[in-house]
Amino acid sequence: MKTLALILLQMLLLTASGTNTISETFALVNATNLAKPGCPDRCGDLIVPYPFGIGINSNCSISFQFDIHCDTSLDPPKASLAEEVDYSTIKQISDSRVRISNMVSTRCYSPDGEPGNEDIYYPNFVNFQYTVSEINKLTVIGCNDYAWVKYETKSAGCLATCYIGDLDNFVGDDCSGHGCCQSSIPKDMNYYLTQFYTFQQTNITNNESLSTFNMSNQGSLSEVLGLSSRQSLNPCTYAFIGDMNAFKFNGSTDFNDTSLKQKIEDNVPIVLEWAIGYKLNCSAAKPTIDFACQSNSECVDSPRESGGYRCICKEGYAGNPYLSPGCIDINECAFREHYPCYGACVNVLGSYTCKCKQGYSGDATTKGGCRSKIPILQLALGAVSGIMVLIFSVWMVKVLQRRKVKKLKEKFFKRNGGLLLQQQMSSGEGMVDHQTRLFKATELEKATGQFNEDRIIGRGGQGTVYKGMLTDGRIIAVKKSTLVDENQVETFINEVFILSQIIHKNVVKLLGCCLETEVPMLVYEFVSNGTLFDFLHDEDYEFPTLWKLRVQIATEIAGALSYLHSATSNPIYHRDVKSSNILLDDKFRAKVSDFGISKSFSVDQTHLSTLVKGTMGYLDPEYFQSSHLTDKSDVYSFGVVLLELLIGKTPIFRTHYGERTSLVTFILSMEDEQIVENVDDRVSDAPKEQLIAVANLAKRCVNLNGMLRPNMKDVAAELEVIRTSC
Repeated sequence: MKTLALILLQMLLLTASGTNTISETFALVNATNLAKPGCPDRCGDLIVPYPFGIGINSNCSISFQFDIHCDTSLDPPKASLAEEVDYSTIKQISDSRVRISNMVSTRCYSPDGEPGNEDIYYPNFVNFQYTVSEINKLTVIGCNDYAWVKYETKSAGCLATCYIGDLDNFVGDDCSGHGCCQSSIPKDMNYYLTQFYTFQQTNITNNESLSTFNMSNQGSLSEVLGLSSRQSLNPCTYAFIGDMNAFKFNGSTDFNDTSLKQKIEDNVPIVLEWAIGYKLNCSAAKPTIDFACQSNSECVDSPRESGGYRCICKEGYAGNPYLSPGCIDINECAFREHYPCYGACVNVLGSYTCKCKQGYSGDATTKGGCRSKIPILQLALGAVSGIMVLIFSVWMVKVLQRRKVKKLKEKFFKRNGGLLLQQQMSSGEGMVDHQTRLFKATELEKATGQFNEDRIIGRGGQGTVYKGMLTDGRIIAVKKSTLVDENQVETFINEVFILSQIIHKNVVKLLGCCLETEVPMLVYEFVSNGTLFDFLHDEDYEFPTLWKLRVQIATEIAGALSYLHSATSNPIYHRDVKSSNILLDDKFRAKVSDFGISKSFSVDQTHLSTLVKGTMGYLDPEYFQSSHLTDKSDVYSFGVVLLELLIGKTPIFRTHYGERTSLVTFILSMEDEQIVENVDDRVSDAPKEQLIAVANLAKRCVNLNGMLRPNMKDVAAELEVIRTSC
């Protein structure tokens, strides 16, 4: 017979510390009152607590719906919901859920792409008190296959696509549609049926690339989407419902894994919800003789639409709330690792007290929280001495700091290229604009209130931007950069020269820089009306909703980028074009900003190999793969901004089904009429021909083949034509 202390400790594991709920899993528990007297509480390694019971019609469970079949002919024995072989193995039973092994439906194809063998599973829990939990998701792994599940009048599904030539280049991602897709499932399912549909390729040959496909061709949906032919794909498609937290898509590795189906069935469980009583809540069940909750427990309504309830031990009690005598008081003082007490501990029913011992005061539940009581006089003398030492120390620190700050400013000024910049400015090299100047650190500290957090107006990968005011009343924006590599000082100074040469009404003006701090700072003109991102996506942002204004903003951005690409002495590629880097002045005129990662080219260079930098959702996929930066990389990013202006969604957004997708994927899958139906509601009354013209221009800008994208000069010209027609 186990000691009472051991039994209480084991019961304690049934409750989550500090809550009124049973622990997520009974599998950690080995108490003597898990099952009904005379009934086994284990099937192999699986703990089976009451209200569940091992044996069909064995009277070991609360009702036949909670009977567990244990196949002892296996080694180790395996548990299932019934004797039929179609029911999956039970992996875990918790206070509100049952996890069972998965059942994956498959459709395989012949070498010529025709559907072949199908294994369709039809899980049915109608005769049990189980429903499929919403923690599960429908997952489809395959190429150009649509799978969906049906339950009564409800259904859910998703499409997994593969594009031409990329089958061997999949990387693990969040399963957002490329080779793998996921969808939420209907609520409260107690059965479901999985079905498949395939998008067939009919007119495009295996060797034809997406870049040569003419959108005017009359062909299948897979042609329009640029999908790969069926013959080149993985021979099987998999569809299953399972725990979304237990599955990760591994890209090409999964496509080439012949044991993928078995791995999913073994490692990605189906999560089922359970409750006592069908369509009975606590208030209806309590008066009945079959009410399951025992002493010192509470009844909790199940959140399922089909109703039911569960029992939990009250706070400070532990045990099995479904079995007599119910939950018993925990002696918290005996389990200090769960209920810390570093003083005098006294157990009371449902709780405990913990106080500091005599002569001590403080918080006894914290290690070192109880401190000895010190006489007031000694405390006062110690405080006075401490204050005097502190005053002297502060004075000495300030003296030393002034000397240190002065030396540091000189050191940083030299390290950040201040001497080089002064030399070039005095010699006239680089044609530096006469208004660009060197600012003192104290001047910028005063302008920004010592870089007060309240003055922050933007944060980015290259630094933090503060709003400030100079002594002459000018409002400025100060960009405090991240740490700069000492080996890149000359490059940084050259970038200051580049920015100082940019004189364009739609580019934020560089006023100067400060080099006597640890990190260099740039000073720009202040643009008052926030960012284009706020304009489009902040519900609290007050702005006009005119279509004409959006076209004007797009035209101004395109003009500024065209100027950077072709009108300066050396082309400048921005590398981080996005709506949050487009500022709007008080008349909603666009100003391109944040040149922290911009690059300048010589006129005879066609591209520049660089470390890939930018923002996901705006980043050119061709640049991402090759690391070759060209002017077409900015064109792609501008195309995404143009889509934001047209559709009103962020580059990565969730559909009304809750799945994440990209704005580019969303728009490339649509015909003209569909695009018109999906434009931002705030500009839906714009002329249809203008909406289609802007959409088609955006599609060309985000073409996956950079050579097929227009240059920014042509883009600006097309937008100017559209603007004049507004």
